[in-house]
Amino acid sequence: MTLNIEYETDIKLDLDYQPLIEKVINASLDYVKCPYEIELNVILSDNAAIKEINNEYRSIDAPTDVLSFPFIEYSEPGDFSKVEDYDDNFHPETGELLFGDIIISVEKVMSQASEYGHSLERELAFLIAHSMLHLSGYDHMEENEREVMEQKQSEILDSLGITR
Repeated sequence: MTLNIEYETDIKLDLDYQPLIEKVINASLDYVKCPYEIELNVILSDNAAIKEINNEYRSIDAPTDVLSFPFIEYSEPGDFSKVEDYDDNFHPETGELLFGDIIISVEKVMSQASEYGHSLERELAFLIAHSMLHLSGYDHMEENEREVMEQKQSEILDSLGITR
């Protein structure tokens, strides 16, 4: 796996975030049974930067906690059976599946951890698991999709012993 983690804010997250991010990514990939080595970018940012991206890509002029930009189109969530049909899904040199980008607001991690009464570790892990499911084709636009995603997120975090 090629994991590029960029910390693009002066706001300090008082947490050893890199091993946590790697652990949740690996657990998420195992959970969705991704059969490939992947390339993934994770950017830790702030509210101002994520607000700008959210406005540009989603026409929502407000900061959000996490944005997910999948590089793959799935016929069904978590169905990797057709990814080899498209050469541009894979890095030409490494052969890794180009999974996508995750952008997280460090400010939202801190405020939501406080708001929901759990640790920074749990909030960051939740956002990574949530985003990894998006990058695997899952969504929560409909109520039944939301329930499926919530169940899967919980199962990923429970497998790591990361609870509220």
